[in-house]
Amino acid sequence: MRAAHPGIVLGLYRSRHERRLLSGALDLGVQTIDTSFNYLGFRAHETLAKLARDLLPKFSISTKVGFFPGPGRAKHSIDPRRLRAALEQTARNLGQEPDLVFLHNPEQSLTQLGEGSKRHRLADACSVLVDACEQGLCGAWGVASWDPRPLAAIVGSDLPRPDVLMVRCGLLASIGVLEAADSLAERWKPSAMWGMSPFGGSTAEPVWKAFDPRIFLCDPEQDCSAVQAAFQCAYHLPAVDAVAVGTDNLDHLRELTDSLGIGLDEVTVRRYRRLLRDRCQED
Repeated sequence: MRAAHPGIVLGLYRSRHERRLLSGALDLGVQTIDTSFNYLGFRAHETLAKLARDLLPKFSISTKVGFFPGPGRAKHSIDPRRLRAALEQTARNLGQEPDLVFLHNPEQSLTQLGEGSKRHRLADACSVLVDACEQGLCGAWGVASWDPRPLAAIVGSDLPRPDVLMVRCGLLASIGVLEAADSLAERWKPSAMWGMSPFGGSTAEPVWKAFDPRIFLCDPEQDCSAVQAAFQCAYHLPAVDAVAVGTDNLDHLRELTDSLGIGLDEVTVRRYRRLLRDRCQED
């Protein structure tokens, strides 16, 4: 078993939640997993407990609440009663309290409200997770936002402060998302920042065949794959402490753990951000 890699989180979005993946992740030193109340057709927690109950205590488990079953697609809600019920069900289905629970994409429920109502609703939802931590339903709480721009417009120091903020990261994240993430981090001052979707969905996207991210390395000639270089860039766009990467492929996960010692030229990364900003202003 390798040394622990706290900077990598195994994301289980679209995953089959298989035991072999979890045991393989542990062998690679990946000791944090991220799932959600609504993953695997709302069966993720009970599936994990059924297939890998003995492995779960070896992980730090993060999950999310905010999406609920509905006719057709899952429905988003930050209603305090529904969030509380989901938190209680999460602990029951996992057979243990999760180490971290995120409020899942709260911007989904705020878009049609006025600014004052948005702040009030968000504060109430955050308070549910604060209470859950105090009552032992989870170890810590956070906010996971796919589009942090609506939140950046309303968050102030008066709202409960999350322990962890998770946002999109990487070379395919837009400048609007990157700057909103920075703004939220400055206002909320979470204890940790996590990134997600470092490859914009998949390493099979055509962009990764047309573009070589090794230009961001301190030494472009060092032994490194384009995937490894893109993954290292994700830690700086925006600056995050850990990156959640979704995969069922242990070879892919191994490639990413092998990338952690690769040196990145932060000056080039900052220049890339400036180019994104300049392009946005031109548009």
